[in-house]
Amino acid sequence: MSPAKTPAEILDIDGHEVRVTSPDRVVFAEPGLTKLDLVRYYLAVADGALRGAGGRPMVLKRFSKGLDQEPFFQKRVPEKHPAFIDTATLRYASGTSAEETVIRDAAGLAWVVNLGCLDLNPHPVRAEDLDHPDELRVDLDPMPGVAWAQIVDVAFIAREVLEDHGLTGWPKTSGSRGLHILVRIRPDWEYADVRLAAETLAREVENRAPGLATARWWKEERGESVFVDFNQNAKDRTVASAYSIRPLPDARVSTPLTWDEVRDRRPEEFTVLTVPDRFRAIGDPHTGIDDAAGSLDALLALAKELGPAEKPPRGSDGSGRRASTMPLIEVARTKTKPEALDALETWRKRHPDASEQLHPADVLIDGMRGSSSLWYRVRVNLQHIPDAERPAQEALIADYDPWAGRSAST
Repeated sequence: MSPAKTPAEILDIDGHEVRVTSPDRVVFAEPGLTKLDLVRYYLAVADGALRGAGGRPMVLKRFSKGLDQEPFFQKRVPEKHPAFIDTATLRYASGTSAEETVIRDAAGLAWVVNLGCLDLNPHPVRAEDLDHPDELRVDLDPMPGVAWAQIVDVAFIAREVLEDHGLTGWPKTSGSRGLHILVRIRPDWEYADVRLAAETLAREVENRAPGLATARWWKEERGESVFVDFNQNAKDRTVASAYSIRPLPDARVSTPLTWDEVRDRRPEEFTVLTVPDRFRAIGDPHTGIDDAAGSLDALLALAKELGPAEKPPRGSDGSGRRASTMPLIEVARTKTKPEALDALETWRKRHPDASEQLHPADVLIDGMRGSSSLWYRVRVNLQHIPDAERPAQEALIADYDPWAGRSAST
């Protein structure tokens, strides 16, 4: 006989009633945090979390089956949503559209957490103007083997480039290994211009810090550098916003910093258990961000000076697909990251000599967006292995198809 479910907790949040189901279900085993603990965390930092995600349409990233299972991404707002949840209809580059969730208050934060959301994933637009972003997002994504000091060095160079072009950067930990820099802009430009400005910023950072930073979109070409990920500004992309809880065992939080803190603080310091006390003590370091909206004119002028970015060569098989300049082999495609790591370990055991010669950045495990969830692709770059010793492409150790069973209309 299964135990009875714990009764739902009914919270009154600024006059709105929010029902928290299974409130004592443990979400983070290591620190012992329950679902209700996560709701209370977001209420404690509500002003800061809403500064990052409030008033913006968001994709719901739902961990309904727990942290050990892949989340699913829900663009459409649940049909039965309370009156205090607003919506906005986004039209995607693919031609589809979705009526997405817009939260505007602390009750909205509690409601999305009850759905199984940990991090908040808003678009860079306001619900009142869906075609003109008011935020440019700089995602400093370190390749394997890159130390925190290198990420910090790149962050300060990005800050310098922004200031040279009349913009203010607001740093925060990504909640994983990297840093984000948020840049408020006037909503005068469309997505294509914002992405071009972000790519130009990335190219200029690479020009000022060759070897430390890269703007190369193709992962196998980056080496042990920090990728300045400009494509987070594409129309369909979202980024975990400030004060988002990340799905790591220690319940780490994507936390706003002052520039004086960037060099000395570390991402692992900021968790659900520590951030509320910090918030009560110092407030939100991003309090002034909405008053610092700038212009993209200078970055777009630099884009003209630099000229078009170098494009990768195309294959000779008539498909028009990009041809890699690196000696890549594909190892596996899997449904989950643990399966991807297991497949990689199997490959390493088959090829121990080659495995010993790999550099950290030669192992490429990519989370790929499927129809409603992530899947994982495992590749190995053989660039540091002599030609005669390179393993050949073999049958995939695992060959998961994220589209299996789905028709073109689903």
